[in-house]
Amino acid sequence: MAPIQRPARPASRSWDPVAGWYAGWAGAQGSEHHRRLAIPAVLELLEPVAGERILDVGCGPGALASHVTRAGAHYTGIDASRKLLAIARRHHGARGDFVLGDATRLAECGALRAGSFDAVVFLLSIQDIDPLDRAIDSAAWALRAGGRIVILMTHPCFRVPRQSGWGWDASRKLRYRRIDRYLTPLAVPMKRYGGGRRGATRSYHRPLMDYVNRLAGAGIVVDRLLELPTYRVDSPVRAGPSAQSADGEIPLFLGIRGRCHGPR
Repeated sequence: MAPIQRPARPASRSWDPVAGWYAGWAGAQGSEHHRRLAIPAVLELLEPVAGERILDVGCGPGALASHVTRAGAHYTGIDASRKLLAIARRHHGARGDFVLGDATRLAECGALRAGSFDAVVFLLSIQDIDPLDRAIDSAAWALRAGGRIVILMTHPCFRVPRQSGWGWDASRKLRYRRIDRYLTPLAVPMKRYGGGRRGATRSYHRPLMDYVNRLAGAGIVVDRLLELPTYRVDSPVRAGPSAQSADGEIPLFLGIRGRCHGPR
């Protein structure tokens, strides 16, 4: 008896209203944070080689595409925003495939096949995807045995949306990182963007244990971490020994690599 085929859920278009603003801010090759910090960190963890198939989940304007194809690997980007995908195809269409789909339901995307990718990447996208368990399980579904998952995200321990920031201890003349809350998962509406302030995005905070435990539950064994401070340690705005020490010591981004060994 053939399995029942559930109708695919329509892809969310929540980023469509901010697509123009985001693409204009980031540019075809990504923002300065992408170019100087996020993409180099992802490539260090990913280590793409010729002939591999790489899936970029939440690819947005596709800034990772040229880096993957330069290594001789095949690039596929998937995103829920038609407008961002149109921008990605315009700038990077010759470098890979761009697919419309839901990051939490990759199995329902007809262009993808189970176990067909050597690596799945979340480049500063996983904090914008919910629910986390479905996103990780979908990534594991797409991976071949022994394939790897690479996540680069804002550090959940030190960058909690609207619940963290820099502080100044005048008595010690010390700049420090302030964390107001951490363990409670949060869905935080971010400020509005775009012409006429039409669109807004949402960021999802989860404690680090949620990521590690979900990866383990999907049969993915973490084998490397990178904790990255901002690249702006020499900024004139952040002048002074205390500021530079804080910028260099407190990581604001986290990279995770894991390998797929199948569900437990």
